[in-house]
Amino acid sequence: MNFIKKTKILHIFLLFLILSSCAKEKKKVEINDAQLPKSTLPKMKPLSKPEPKLTAAYINSKKQEIDSFYKKNWPNNSANGSFLVAKNGQIIYEKYEGYANFRDKIEITKSTPLHLASVSKVITATAILKLVNAKRIELDQKVNTILKEFPYPDVTIKTLLNHRSGMRNYAYFTDRDKTVWDRHNILTNQDILTIMATKDIGLEFKTDTRFSYCNTNYAMLALIVEKITKLPFKEAMKQIIFEPLGMKNTYVFDYDKDKDSAVTSYKGNKVEIGKDYLDAVYGDKNIYSTPRDLLKFDRARNSATFLTPALQAMVYKGYSNERKGTKNYGLGIRMVNWETGQNFYFHNGWWHGNTSSYITLQKEGVTIIALSNKFTRKTYDVRKLAVLFGDYPFKLRDE
Repeated sequence: MNFIKKTKILHIFLLFLILSSCAKEKKKVEINDAQLPKSTLPKMKPLSKPEPKLTAAYINSKKQEIDSFYKKNWPNNSANGSFLVAKNGQIIYEKYEGYANFRDKIEITKSTPLHLASVSKVITATAILKLVNAKRIELDQKVNTILKEFPYPDVTIKTLLNHRSGMRNYAYFTDRDKTVWDRHNILTNQDILTIMATKDIGLEFKTDTRFSYCNTNYAMLALIVEKITKLPFKEAMKQIIFEPLGMKNTYVFDYDKDKDSAVTSYKGNKVEIGKDYLDAVYGDKNIYSTPRDLLKFDRARNSATFLTPALQAMVYKGYSNERKGTKNYGLGIRMVNWETGQNFYFHNGWWHGNTSSYITLQKEGVTIIALSNKFTRKTYDVRKLAVLFGDYPFKLRDE
């Protein structure tokens, strides 16, 4: 009997230990789940206060002049894209015409996302700047402290942003030598990094000695966003910029998912331009958006909550002063600086048949956006409209 009692007591004791252990484990799991870190990504914020309201008379007077320019720049409804002019976030004029797809006669509307080409760089730079502002990274931080296989020790985040890294354009070093890359394979951002690290791709010039516009810089910035946020670039951009600003018709192109559904690109004669091996690379390009979404983005970038004043000033400072001239480049933005003290900030884009122009007149609170998926250089002529709002030395009309 004593043996049986002892055995029962032992069994009860063991059962108690097992149940107790399970309860602790369950409790431990519940605590861990509850303590999972929430997203700490910095997020863009829309303007908190409404901007000064425009009068109907002001809107009508500007609308007439813009309409006259539009009809002269794109006669006989020859534009194929979207166009918007706004002041203080209020739309003065917008126009959408032509086709997203000529074959299926799908019309371009205010909600049709078009390829931004290199205007994408402004948005990529914005995500990086928000991470800098949140002290997740530093402007002068060496890239190889983030991307461990990055082979150029002197290149910093800042020299990627202002195109002073000295790196070569990936479109060139992957195109000219089959031992470097087989163009039958789709190239990715990570492939570019691996190639530079393993194929002895030297710098074009010593880092930070001169300016050279290079798409590779922004392909690497996109990888940095991914590394720091631990998210795919398209998801990080959604969380940092697109969703907080209500940019519902903006997205980062996913080659596998979007290649058959994205707006088609055309030559000037309406011949379709297909995708090629470079079309999966993002950061330097491959963001699709609309003028209305970009207007939200522009006003948020011009708000007091975008960056600290010191960092904001660095964005609009010119870093390419090797030669005397008016053209310059800041941190993700092009500029023209005249001796009068007037400054003009913008970014253009061109990829396949897509052309784009983003203009932000900061002093006047004016946003000008033109996008086209049928190749035309007339997209860039919208800079002339700046003369309607401030003292800019452009000619609105040819004399």
